[in-house]
Parts: sequence; C-alpha cells; structure tokens
Amino acid sequence: MTVTINDVAQAAGVSKGAVSYALNGQPGVSDETRERILKVAKDLGWKPNLRAKGLSSAKAFAVGLVIARDPRLLGTDPFFPAFIAGIETTLVEHEYALVLTVAASAEAEELGYRKLAADGRVDGVILTDMRVDDSRIALLKGLKIPAVTLNRPETSSPFPAVCMDDTEGITTAVEHLVSLGHSRIAHVAGPQSYIHGRSRRLAWQNAMSKAGLEAGSFIESDFTAAGGLAATAELLRSAQRPTAIIYANDLMATAGQSYAQSLGMTVPGDLSITGYDDTELASYLNPPLTTIPADPLLWGRVAAQVLLSILGGAPAEDVYLPSPKLVVRASTGAAPSRPKN
Repeated sequence: MTVTINDVAQAAGVSKGAVSYALNGQPGVSDETRERILKVAKDLGWKPNLRAKGLSSAKAFAVGLVIARDPRLLGTDPFFPAFIAGIETTLVEHEYALVLTVAASAEAEELGYRKLAADGRVDGVILTDMRVDDSRIALLKGLKIPAVTLNRPETSSPFPAVCMDDTEGITTAVEHLVSLGHSRIAHVAGPQSYIHGRSRRLAWQNAMSKAGLEAGSFIESDFTAAGGLAATAELLRSAQRPTAIIYANDLMATAGQSYAQSLGMTVPGDLSITGYDDTELASYLNPPLTTIPADPLLWGRVAAQVLLSILGGAPAEDVYLPSPKLVVRASTGAAPSRPKN
C-alpha cells in the first residue's frame, strides 16, 4: 500500500502542511517537529512521488548521459559500465534518474541532446570523451542545459569539470620500462580527436624524449579490442619491433597481449605491456597486466555530485581527483638482451 502525506500527518499528529514543510526541507516547523515527522515517514516507508514533485517544481529529477559509441561495441568497454554505476550510486541517494542515450553517429549524438532539451526530460547532462574543438559546449550553452564535463575542454566552457590528470601515470609507465632496460617503447593510442587520447600520447612522447629515446612507434587506434589487436600486429611486423608497448586503455592492451602470445611470444620475456584503466579483469590475465587505475566508479559518482550541486544553486567549480599511479604487475619485465627484429 502506498503511504501518503496524509498517513504521515495522522501518525505524527500534525497537519499535512507541516509534513510537506518537513519532507521538502522548508521552514515552517520547529526542528523537533521536523525530526519527529521524518522519523514517522521513515518508519511508515513513505517515498516521494517524483512525478507529482516534478510537475510542481518544473523539474525532471533526471540527469542525461549521451554516449557516442557503436552500440555493438559499448558493452565490450569496461569503463562505461563502471562509470554509469558511479553516476547511479549518487543519483539514487538523491532520488534522481539517469536517462541514457547511445549515439552511433555525430548527427545522432547532437539529436540526442536536442531531444533531451526539447522534451524537458533532464535537468542537466554529463559530458564524457571531451574532444579537441568540442562543439558540444556551444550546443549545450545554446540549449541552456546545465552540464558537467570529464576534464576541462580546450574551448571556453562555462561548465564545471571533474578533472583527473592522466599524464603522470603514462610518464611513470615510460620511466618504469626505461628502468627495466627498454628503449623500443611503442604507444597504441586512442583517437587523437579525444583530449585524453591526445594527452596520453603526448605524455608518452615527452617522457620518451626526456629519457633520450626516439618516440617513433606510435599508432592511433580506437580504444576497442579489435583496434588494439590490429595496432599490435602492425607494430610487431615492423622492422624495429618494440620490446614494450604502452596502450591507452586496458581493452586494447588485453587484445594486444593475447595476440603477441598467439605468435609464440612470451610476456614479458619478449614483450612488456602496460594498459590504462585497471579494469577488474586486468589482475586476472596471464600474466596480470601492469596498468594505471582510472577509477571510473569514482568519476561517475563525483560527476553526478557536482551536477546535482550546481542544479541546487551551488557555484560552478572544478573538482580535481587524485592522479592515478602505475600499478606494476607481471606483464612488464626486463628488456630482452637481444630484441627480435
């Protein structure tokens, strides 16, 4: 049976108006009365009617997330399920819902944002995969939708960002491999149209230069397993075969490691491998993967917290998460004394 405000009022011995004030955090009742009403409501199992609440406040009590990915590949990337779980962890505490849209093209992505705005289905959105010259910033400003971005875009943005520096982990990965005697250290990158794809590539390039090594073996891929495999195959066919490969995510690293082993190569005897994300499976590979933990659950949780905060009237301020550190496992080892060409 649904518990109503009237039920709470009768049980607490107060008016329905007093119950409404207490449950909505409004002035009009004493602290003692408010505490009594909240306790009675909890004991009775009262839950807010979000539909009625939304109609009365012109709010949707929902947050939007538009993911620009091929729907067939979305489930293979372990980052997004954990990220979405982090968002949901925060939203459920505040009785908000998540409206998820998967867009397979740039046109579908823009249409997704426009529909969310036109239908009034969400109060704000979270932007992932920030891009070079990201057109979504101007789009959302024009649509007047509050937003939070994952890392600060290069273009001028009025929206707060949840930032995590991914360069330190990549730099440490290069330094780790150099300390093991590697000089042929390749990089399989994510799309260079993504800010994080480019920043990881530049971190690898700068760290190689600082170590006095040539950063020549670089392949742009797409963060997918198939892309990681194809890039690895190309690198291992090259005249100067690398003795180590730094991948921009764990999914590509896992595929690359498997492919190298299928050729009869040993990891890390013939080839050392590092990933990025520290997905759950990374520690269960054979050998376990050296990687950099991105903590998508934390990103999702904090991004939702920041968005709900600005929806509540708080200032739009950036939040900086701790820089991830390299987790060394058995997929990296000493460079082979006579690298295979």
